[in-house]
Amino acid sequence: MTGIRVGIAQPTISADARANGKTVRALMRDAAAKRARLVQFPEGMLTGYAKEQIADWSQVDWGVVRKELERIMALAAELKLWVVLGSAHPLTPPHRPHNSLYVISDDGELVDRYDKRFLSHTEVNNFYSPGFEPVVFDIDGYRFGCMICVEINFPHLFSQYERLGVECLLLSAYPVDAIFELKARAYAAINCYWIAMSLPAQTLDLAPSGLITPAGTYAAQVTGQAELTVITIDREDPTLTVPLTHARPWRTTALKGDIYRTRAVTDPRSTNRTVL
Repeated sequence: MTGIRVGIAQPTISADARANGKTVRALMRDAAAKRARLVQFPEGMLTGYAKEQIADWSQVDWGVVRKELERIMALAAELKLWVVLGSAHPLTPPHRPHNSLYVISDDGELVDRYDKRFLSHTEVNNFYSPGFEPVVFDIDGYRFGCMICVEINFPHLFSQYERLGVECLLLSAYPVDAIFELKARAYAAINCYWIAMSLPAQTLDLAPSGLITPAGTYAAQVTGQAELTVITIDREDPTLTVPLTHARPWRTTALKGDIYRTRAVTDPRSTNRTVL
């Protein structure tokens, strides 16, 4: 089999880290049974998301969160499964936590953490501390990147991941409007990479979780009452030859600009933009 199998979760998030941890582990087992190498969860999955499940960080028992995270890491090693898990990440008081995605390897190690860089007005003023770095990691020869929710409104972040060689962007979110889905599909097509979009069941009326292809179309969606879909990402897929083999390399070349600069003309009819 070519490609890599990816699980995308659409669970219900609660304010109880114990219940959320139990949900994560059940979906991890489901993903592993379907031969997934990676499973992705929504923004705020483990702790609950601020403004929705969490009104104040004093509500969160960070000791419980840590224990649940350790159990998830142990299960990742047992299942030989990579996990990308949304959660708040506590900092030293009085600093507010990061809004993060934990990257857990199939050895059960926390190999990286993506901290949301562009926070909303409410998030940065009341709930979270910002991050500043992109995160990329490789599994079985495929390169993944991480992004969170409102960052969908910053095109340069998507372009940055294209330059970093990402083939699938893991976009975990708690969306507040239906236009979110259209933006994600546009970025997938513009940058010619897959976007795996993991959203909570609470926002299913706005957009489904699923995998968007480099052509901007859905390869899979989490539908109905389901909480998980597992699908193969394959760079050898013949239906994606145009975006992967032609469009993406061409756009990379075009962005460098040499193909245009070397064809610049010296002509008064070019420099005078009012001439007929």
